[in-house]
Amino acid sequence: MTRRPHVVVVGDVMLDRDVDGTVERLSPDGPAPVLDVTGIRESPGGAGLAALLCAGSGARVTLVAPVAVDEAGHRLTAGLAGRVDLLALPHQGGTRTKTRVRSQAQSLVRVDDGGPGTPGEVPVDDVAAVLAQADAVLVSDYGAGVTRDEHLRTLLTRAAATGVLVWDPHPRGGAPVPGATLVTPNAAEAAGALRGAGRPEASAPPDVRASALLDTWQARGVAVTAGPDGAFVATGRDVRYVPAPAASGGDPCGAGDRFAASAVAALAAGATVTDAVTAAVLDASEWVEAGGAEAFRRSHDRPRSSAADEAPDAEPPEVPSDGAAASPARLRQTAAALRAGGRTLVATGGCFDIVHAGHVATLQAARRLGDALVVLMNSDDSVGRLKGPGRPVVTAADRARVLAALDCVDAVLVFDEDDPRAALEHLRPDVWVKGGDYDERLLPEADVVQSHGGRIVLLPYLDGRSTTSILRRSATRPEEPHPMKETA
Repeated sequence: MTRRPHVVVVGDVMLDRDVDGTVERLSPDGPAPVLDVTGIRESPGGAGLAALLCAGSGARVTLVAPVAVDEAGHRLTAGLAGRVDLLALPHQGGTRTKTRVRSQAQSLVRVDDGGPGTPGEVPVDDVAAVLAQADAVLVSDYGAGVTRDEHLRTLLTRAAATGVLVWDPHPRGGAPVPGATLVTPNAAEAAGALRGAGRPEASAPPDVRASALLDTWQARGVAVTAGPDGAFVATGRDVRYVPAPAASGGDPCGAGDRFAASAVAALAAGATVTDAVTAAVLDASEWVEAGGAEAFRRSHDRPRSSAADEAPDAEPPEVPSDGAAASPARLRQTAAALRAGGRTLVATGGCFDIVHAGHVATLQAARRLGDALVVLMNSDDSVGRLKGPGRPVVTAADRARVLAALDCVDAVLVFDEDDPRAALEHLRPDVWVKGGDYDERLLPEADVVQSHGGRIVLLPYLDGRSTTSILRRSATRPEEPHPMKETA
């Protein structure tokens, strides 16, 4: 598919608010902390967040959801403008709002108000016309009533029978309609659904739950997500396990939305169910490690730097592990996410054709200089120009995957140029690290790093460890006969 796929998101929306501040004293009239507010952020939540994530994956998105006609509803709508088309349904009650009060990146309390958000009289013909134009449909259920509306259920049943439909369920929502391409419960939601259906598999392992729900929901695919362990996807007799990459820390808030949005975007582009789940697991893991929904909201607070970023047809962010060069938007997004909470961003770069002990030592040392480490890695074309014929030995996608597996590396981004200056213009790290016999005055990127307030740190390289020397030694070493090989 060469055009941008059209994804229609149907579900319950809310307004997410973060109230940030500092706590340095207790209230004189009671043992309660006093929060001195330093900032307030608002953004669409629930199906609104799912729609924004689908748009960020490169899809053209239409959101179908009840929206209240009140001040909070206007602010919610404004947060979608320019990114997502909105078909607003009548809304019963005030806008559902979730306010998280936070100090030093820790939540003190969450205050919920408004709602319930149940749709009023649904404009059936308008919704049917939008669904008819969709390449894929995502049902983002937050238990407010959309998935229990009989008119919407009828329309969604037709959509599931004729096209791609992903259903992200909620314990208080309606059951997925029959024929859904993929249903994405977490382990607890899967257990609850099976208990509600009187199935004994409710206490079984996640792979057994996935298989049982495939029959219970009459779905074409069920992926039971298991947090940091990954997901179990059932599409027939077999259940496949999709492990998540190892990660430490992070914030899981919004990971389910990230998973469902990635899965529907992949299916809309023609992926198989298993491939879509694999992509979704990787994206959800990256989302959690980057700081979750709170980091996403922080990144969208930053002013956009060009009109191209405002356009709905702007280039979508690439996945770093696929070997493609990262766009400026992806570089800025990664930097913003890893800086969330005032963290120090460290970056280093290189070809990393064959990762060896010298590379690992440099990366481990670099990570100690801050709170997050980004590796800027030369693309295959760039390595070929720099190193000559026969290089790289390992493709960019595989090099990125190896580097991303290291605990000290938070993100890997690929660039096509011969040096990282263009990428650094957008990443703007606080610390730029180089290993080996470099002189800061000879680094072409020194001026770029320093012009944005960053500093350069040079690290010694382990003597005798380099990809070139490893390849040279392997080429000159005589081949030893295999002990099991027969001799003439």
